Amino acid sequence: MTLVAIEEHWICPALTTALEDVPRPDESLAFNELGDHAQRLTDLDEGRIAAMDAQGIDVSVLALTPPGTQSLPPGEAVRLSRTANDLAAAAVGRNPARFRALSTLPMSSPEHVVDELVRAKGLGHVGTMVYGRSGKRFLDDPAYDDFFAAAADLGQPVFIHPQIPSESVRDASYRGLGDLTDLALATFGWGWHVDTATAALRLILRGTFDRHPALQVVLGHWGEMLLFWLDRADSLARVADLPHPVSHYIRTNFHITASGMLNPALLRHALSVTTVDRLLFSTDYPFQHPSRDEIGTFLGHFDSDEDRRKFSSANAAALYGLAL
Repeated sequence: MTLVAIEEHWICPALTTALEDVPRPDESLAFNELGDHAQRLTDLDEGRIAAMDAQGIDVSVLALTPPGTQSLPPGEAVRLSRTANDLAAAAVGRNPARFRALSTLPMSSPEHVVDELVRAKGLGHVGTMVYGRSGKRFLDDPAYDDFFAAAADLGQPVFIHPQIPSESVRDASYRGLGDLTDLALATFGWGWHVDTATAALRLILRGTFDRHPALQVVLGHWGEMLLFWLDRADSLARVADLPHPVSHYIRTNFHITASGMLNPALLRHALSVTTVDRLLFSTDYPFQHPSRDEIGTFLGHFDSDEDRRKFSSANAAALYGLAL
């Protein structure tokens, strides 16, 4: 069975240097240096393909690891987004049977985002990865509406990836427990996921999908907790005067990937609120390391070979236009 992993991270050395040189570097950059992460993230050739082979993965959709370029000044964000997209396109060109890529966009410069999205699609990028906030500007800000219109028109799915919460939110909710615990709570332990779910919910409440019904968005980590709160979130639609409940948009405009969290209980809940056609496989490489056996065991929890095929590859092929 063909296996496509859609959220497989890499780093651009020039971007990493720029991010480390800003006055207050993003603390989550430290995760890229843990263990052998740096080596794995920079390898876009034989080492990565060997890791894919060991897990039984046929195609990896490369996505720049957080925090992207959105924390950089506009001019630098534009330049380094182009650099990252060129590097990813070159990696795909060297191994077109094994790699595809998501583009990086200069979200701190909204007026340049559409141009880079169009350019990146011309390079062969099959979608894009963004974050819920750029500085103080939320992703649902009207400044990005042209971007969402273009993404819908171009058939470029938008993956909203977690990022560290703002300093003000961290001060209010994620400090006072010790430096390492504070960082873990603000990132992989909780804050990343709440922040991303909120960004997705704000897009719905802003009417983004009513203006752009063809727009498709991907959320990782089984929907960043949003799938588990739809009974309550649906009540927001009435207050926001939306034509549909929140759960309608989740089933119509959102795709959900596992991000290496191969827990059958999470699968069962996802299938209770959306359909198997909306679920996608990923490992969140190199931050999760499911083995070939663990992946095979998880796939055994689907009800049919057809459902397994959809999750393993068919849904990704349809969403990203992959010829497998």
